Amino acid sequence: MTVLYVLLGALAIIAVFLIGIYNSLVSKKQRVNQAFADIDVQLKQRQNLIPNLVETVKGYATHERETLDAVITARNSAVAANSPGEMAQAEGMLTSALGKLFALAEAYPDLKANENFKDLQDELSVIEDKLAAARRFYNAAVQDYNTSREQFPNSIVAGMFNFPEREFFDLGGDRTALSTVPEVKF
Repeated sequence: MTVLYVLLGALAIIAVFLIGIYNSLVSKKQRVNQAFADIDVQLKQRQNLIPNLVETVKGYATHERETLDAVITARNSAVAANSPGEMAQAEGMLTSALGKLFALAEAYPDLKANENFKDLQDELSVIEDKLAAARRFYNAAVQDYNTSREQFPNSIVAGMFNFPEREFFDLGGDRTALSTVPEVKF
């Protein structure tokens, strides 16, 4: 009878331990989901701002159709993206296209002085800062979750209850290309 109590006690301890691991993984998964939702909100705000920016630039730089089309195409790709990897790639292209758009302002002093353009540029700058913070938070949450799900004995529970690895929000590509100011020739 004592052996039975010991076995039941051991099973109860193991069950409590497994429940703790499961709950920890669920909590970390939800933190990743919440962090991704924060990125999504910032991206949508950014994407909603871009048509206004393009319309403002159109009035001053109508012969810069290629740049404006590139921004619109990149925005549409960003809106259509679904997974963090797709979104990161599309947002990298959009950031590059926006860099070219802002370089146009240097060539058009009237555009650069336009209050609407300055307001939109400032608003976009604020969104970019929030987006960078949201990406850092998301990537930290993904690292915590992925590390936790790969550690033993968590890996056993993660495998049993299908806790898949999550991907980082990485803009990818060549980092120097993303940080280089685009060259504008007329």
